[in-house]
Amino acid sequence: MNFSTLTNKDKGKNNMQGTTAFTNDSVLNTELPQLAQLKFEDLSPAYAQANRYIDLFSTLLLISLLFIIQLQSFYPLSQEVTNVFRFIIWGVAFIGAMSLTYTILADKRKFYALREQDLSYKSGLVFRKTVSQPMLRIQHVELKRGPIDRKVGLAKLQVFSAGGAMHTFEIPGLPLETAETIRQFILDHKDVNHHG
Repeated sequence: MNFSTLTNKDKGKNNMQGTTAFTNDSVLNTELPQLAQLKFEDLSPAYAQANRYIDLFSTLLLISLLFIIQLQSFYPLSQEVTNVFRFIIWGVAFIGAMSLTYTILADKRKFYALREQDLSYKSGLVFRKTVSQPMLRIQHVELKRGPIDRKVGLAKLQVFSAGGAMHTFEIPGLPLETAETIRQFILDHKDVNHHG
């Protein structure tokens, strides 16, 4: 049957026979759910603290190595090279301070939201983004824990979209119990939708 010639009388006849006609009604902006209505939750405070320590430790380690190279006695450096090393040390200290400041501010802008039908992650200090993944489009979800995550009791949740080899997004800094609960919620939701 050609839909372009389908009359109201024909539509009624099709509906009575158990089939539905194709519809493509307009949706007004005022009818759309607002992103601001999402109830975002903070990441664990231990995540921000661990990031600060990593930045600080990395900067101090690099500065220490440069000082050791500058002061070592096995291969004496010329005055010109020593002056360059001083400049490099100050540069590393400045970059480290800027990186630490950025990390502190950026970690305060990371949130996640879990609803019945989707999972969202919001991040970004300068360039802000919000990623949402419908539960039905989640292929699988992984829980990852590096050595620092294990030390402070945290986990990362990686969400993989259907048809994609790489993860769609990652929610870092979740307490292990919360990450496991969200992962199980997603798996249970997928199981209900596939079998129920």
